[in-house]
Amino acid sequence: MFKGLRGIWPLLLGIALLALGNGLQGSLIGIQAAVASFSTTTTGLIMSGYFAGVLISAFATPRIISQVGHIRVFAAYASVVSTAVLLIPVWVDPFWWFTMRVLAGFCVAGLSIVCESWLNSQSTNQNRGQLLSVYMIIYYGAVGGSQLLLNITDTSGFVRFIVVSAILSMSLIPTTLIRIEAPPIEQPRPVALSDLYRSSPLAVIATFANGLGQSAFFSMGAVYGVMQGLSLPLVSVMLALPPLGVIVSQYPIGALSDRYDRRLVLTVSAFVTAGLAFICIPAADYSPTSLIALFTVFGAISIPIYSLALAHANDHLDRDQMLGASGKLVLIYGAGAIAGPSLIGGVMTRLGPSGFMTYMIGVYGLLGVFALYRMTRRAAPAVQAEGAILPQVVPTTTAVAAAAIAEEMGETPAA
Repeated sequence: MFKGLRGIWPLLLGIALLALGNGLQGSLIGIQAAVASFSTTTTGLIMSGYFAGVLISAFATPRIISQVGHIRVFAAYASVVSTAVLLIPVWVDPFWWFTMRVLAGFCVAGLSIVCESWLNSQSTNQNRGQLLSVYMIIYYGAVGGSQLLLNITDTSGFVRFIVVSAILSMSLIPTTLIRIEAPPIEQPRPVALSDLYRSSPLAVIATFANGLGQSAFFSMGAVYGVMQGLSLPLVSVMLALPPLGVIVSQYPIGALSDRYDRRLVLTVSAFVTAGLAFICIPAADYSPTSLIALFTVFGAISIPIYSLALAHANDHLDRDQMLGASGKLVLIYGAGAIAGPSLIGGVMTRLGPSGFMTYMIGVYGLLGVFALYRMTRRAAPAVQAEGAILPQVVPTTTAVAAAAIAEEMGETPAA
């Protein structure tokens, strides 16, 4: 395994730096919005801009890559996003911040396209699952570690933004100097949304719901911590632990879904997530430690739901449908992700800090109810017919991210 990493370690280093800078950027905007006394509704709209940019990039970036190549796209996008981050604190204006967030989302998604397509092209049938596991560990480890950088002293309001910009710029170095050949971008076979819904209604709804929940979780988590009166060091710890928890939880949840009805595992995960959100409301008044612990478990259980939805869709698709269907699913996730921060911002404006977890109760509770309903409508595929679930990060809403997972799933028989 380690031998297989020798040729791609610069790529993995670039991914780590990209996740480190981007993870810090998202939380930093939430913190600075609270400092600027923006309302939670306004902050939610600002945070939604990132996911709007991601969704646009999913359509535009593959075409740009086909015209100028991976290296030029990566260099251009890394330069633009590092500049956009530096420009954010220049004007403390919601519209300006929203515009910069759209630009950041567009570029980060494009950078992910380059990294993920390269990683997938360098893997084989024998090591692709292992490489994607390493990718997940590096990604979540970097996102979790990035939150601790919130503790950097910054009296001017510019220092942390400079740090983000520097990290994103450094991600350019290992990727542009990599010696392996850049892969081609292949267009997936189109799959209509109506056909996808008919084959797997639960996968579509679960993907959209996870977009609603996870975009709100990562975008407004820092604001929630500040509204709860937590100090900046505690907020950074609270945001760092959930991504690290996913590294531990992903495989057990995936193993259970391979052994039992995948819909049952998804249903239980959704209801447990909603239950944890319910408990967090009184726990916030009990002690910061209990809130941080529950917040960690909440993230560790809720984030893998996307993988469950993707694997469930695979159970009901033909092999030649998987690539196009997976691309459609990440776009569905992106649609939910755009709406999530704005919706939770409005709820928090009305209900205060408790609105954060009240929103989560609604999203995951309703998902659990729908999943339970779907279990009564169709029998589960035979266990041996189900495809193995892969570790998957919260999608960057790129066609290539979907392609990497779909190709691996395509190696197992579909139901």
